[in-house]
Amino acid sequence: MKLFNYWRSSTAYRVRIALELKGVPYEVQSVSLVKEGGENLKPEYLAINPQGRVPALALDDQRILLQSPAILEYLEERYPAPPLLPTNLEERAHVRALCAIVACDIHPLNNVRTLRVLRAQGQDEVAVQSWIARWIEEGFHTIEGLVGDSGFCHGDTPSLADVCLVPQVYNARRFGVSMDVFPRIRCIEQQCAALPAFDRAKPEAQPDATA
Repeated sequence: MKLFNYWRSSTAYRVRIALELKGVPYEVQSVSLVKEGGENLKPEYLAINPQGRVPALALDDQRILLQSPAILEYLEERYPAPPLLPTNLEERAHVRALCAIVACDIHPLNNVRTLRVLRAQGQDEVAVQSWIARWIEEGFHTIEGLVGDSGFCHGDTPSLADVCLVPQVYNARRFGVSMDVFPRIRCIEQQCAALPAFDRAKPEAQPDATA
């Protein structure tokens, strides 16, 4: 498999974690979101992903998968061990809800496209940082109330919820959002950071880091 990746992309980060947890071999193909106005917007990449976003996952047969939630579900179904969803249907729905809070409620309001629009409309960096913090904090307060004290988002092993949450915590720290009022989320972050799969997937460990 080939993962079209940008080291700081939290959506690509999610997929890297899942690939590492499941032990699936993959090759990283860097697609810079900043170099030369964004390699993701060049015709060569748009032919792979018409949305011009990362990640994209090229399968061994060259078929391309898009959108990190769909890719995560594919990996869970194609490589069921170790499982990243509980067996109980209601618990699976709970894990998916935690994923959706990150992927649907927090991330779209803080991604590169949204922030570019805010800046283009004349918002200064103070206003942009306030916008970022508002939506991360709102989502994290909800998640903090929905996760337990097991050390992971659900149960005693990582799930897709952890796969989605950890990159969002990385973004929160990157943008200077205080984590002081989220002790359960901080515990989850620390528990995940101790696992080799999460360590290998972290942004700073990527071959295109700082690019």
